[in-house]
Amino acid sequence: MKIATYNINGINGRLPVLLRWLKEAQPDIVCLQELKSPNQRFPIAAIRKAGYEAIWHGQKSWNGVAILSRKLPIQEVGRILPGDRGDEHSRYMEAIVGKMVIVCLYLPNGNPYPGPKFEYKLKWFKRLAARAKTLLAHDVPVALVGDFNVMPTDIDVYKPEKYLDNALYRKEVRAAYQRLLKQGWTDAIRNLHPHKSIYTFWDYLYSAWERDAGLRLDHFLLSPHLVPRLRNAGVDKAVRGWDKASDHAPAWIILK
Repeated sequence: MKIATYNINGINGRLPVLLRWLKEAQPDIVCLQELKSPNQRFPIAAIRKAGYEAIWHGQKSWNGVAILSRKLPIQEVGRILPGDRGDEHSRYMEAIVGKMVIVCLYLPNGNPYPGPKFEYKLKWFKRLAARAKTLLAHDVPVALVGDFNVMPTDIDVYKPEKYLDNALYRKEVRAAYQRLLKQGWTDAIRNLHPHKSIYTFWDYLYSAWERDAGLRLDHFLLSPHLVPRLRNAGVDKAVRGWDKASDHAPAWIILK
């Protein structure tokens, strides 16, 4: 089974890129972030024509998440991260896909630091940790998948010293990520590639793609049930170089 995550950065504007990648990569389950589309404009007809069913939680102009499945049935569990009834951001979706729980998430960026956006990010992280702990307690296979907007370690960023006061790399954010792992989650990509610099994002500015000045922001956190099934993981890096592509590249894992 191939599970992928892709921050599409505008699903309607980049639909040809998404459809081309789906055809070439043939993932079984896909988590998408930054749809930047209201629910009624989600391109479900094109997605179905490509062989996928989908559930989605859109929002005009920004945010938005979706889960796509090629063969397995999808049963939505929820689209609100518990802990803040006033939070209207479309950043979270939870579903049963086949016999496992898939959580698709788009964690807040948090910049600029310091400020209210950074504080919102830390609060969102606490809410995610609370929900993640509950999911582990259910003792079922679970994968937390998506754009976490965190570089967990210095090998996840091309120039760590440049990002010390960036909300993607601030010590508070990295500590929150580590606390999440200590609950019992496994970072799938880092589990298979413990010492390799792997990136999933390259900024549009300053020729970041051409210089391979990248960041690893997109992650798969697996519950203990899924770790023995993990066989491979990687990034479809070439997609970032396609015409009109997102600033992220699709990342993926293979489960037995």
